[in-house]
Amino acid sequence: MYLLWLRVAAILYAAASIAIFPAVLYGVVRWRKSCVHLGGLAFFFHFVSVVEMLVQGHSWMPVGVREVESLLGFAVAGVFFLVWWLYDAVSLGIFVLPITFFAVFVPALGAERYVFPSEGVRISWLVAHIAALLAAYVALGFSLLASVLYLVQERRLKSKRKPGTDSWWLPLDWMPPLDTLERIAHATLEFGFPCMTVGLVIGSVLAQETVLGAAYFRDPKVIASFTMWAVYVALLFVRRTQGLRGRRAAYLSGAVFIVMLVVMLANVFSQVHRYGPR
Repeated sequence: MYLLWLRVAAILYAAASIAIFPAVLYGVVRWRKSCVHLGGLAFFFHFVSVVEMLVQGHSWMPVGVREVESLLGFAVAGVFFLVWWLYDAVSLGIFVLPITFFAVFVPALGAERYVFPSEGVRISWLVAHIAALLAAYVALGFSLLASVLYLVQERRLKSKRKPGTDSWWLPLDWMPPLDTLERIAHATLEFGFPCMTVGLVIGSVLAQETVLGAAYFRDPKVIASFTMWAVYVALLFVRRTQGLRGRRAAYLSGAVFIVMLVVMLANVFSQVHRYGPR
């Protein structure tokens, strides 16, 4: 029965993780209230699951890897709600709630290895996993391109051209205005983030059917991917809360793109990302 409550908690954590982004990045009050309520309900059902899990195991200590993961997620969520209650620091939830969801998600799949109902279903999930991550990478690429063009356009506009003389900046008159480039860079970043999140979640499900199981999270590319996701969250958070624009925002976008390249190179050492026969 504890598995049922854990799955309910995972769904509520996922909903709270979605609600926290408009609540923090855009300051929408109703999303803030929804996030707190959903997260509180998730924590309650998680507590019920943990108690039943320990009672069922006749032990006050976890006896398996997935039980440890569930307790870790419960501890992280508990500290967050304590900090939120004492300091009203709900903005920390933009990091904590998704981390809690990822910690709970795999244990919620079951104590044993997850098995897809058919090979066709598995292939569909694999295609969705690859497509979502590719969309995230493409979005990051466009964001970097727009950021680079922003820097070039800014330099071009600041250069002083004497009347009656030609300038090597002249062939770049086709470039969009600075405001347009800024909006493109930010919009593509916001589009890529949910794609990356969905790709990581689907990848976590796919890995549970392999012989690696929980060891999936020790894979070099997986570690790099979750690091990239955290950097991505930090970039969106800084851009929105600090009103970061222009040159500094372009540099930050470039930093995220570099992390993306590291993730792609880490695939060379990966023992999970082999899309051939299992």
